[in-house]
Amino acid sequence: MDLLELLVFVGLLAAAWLWLDSLKAREIGVAAAQQACAEEGLQLLDETVVIRALRPARDDAGQLRLRRVYGFEYSDNGDNRRAGSVTLVGHVVEMLHVRPNLYVVPKTTTLQNHDDTLH
Repeated sequence: MDLLELLVFVGLLAAAWLWLDSLKAREIGVAAAQQACAEEGLQLLDETVVIRALRPARDDAGQLRLRRVYGFEYSDNGDNRRAGSVTLVGHVVEMLHVRPNLYVVPKTTTLQNHDDTLH
């Protein structure tokens, strides 16, 4: 195996890891959006989130992680669409935005426990 083949192989492995890691993070983002909408009496539209941003960031322990910002839409009366967002650092919900309020989600919520069950 020459150097070019090795680099292509490592690149494919990195792409596969990013894809699988993103699926897990997206699932956590959907669960966070569903929970926030349920707590606020809102309807999560389309039952999904969409990636808006992806960049490296440091977590509370100083380790390098990926910060993902997902957008979603919800309705408060069934006739409209409003935008919300959920931000994850690694697989931990950092903040969630619904209505005009900004919610900072503590790391000890059931969302982190949901993350642990996915391993």
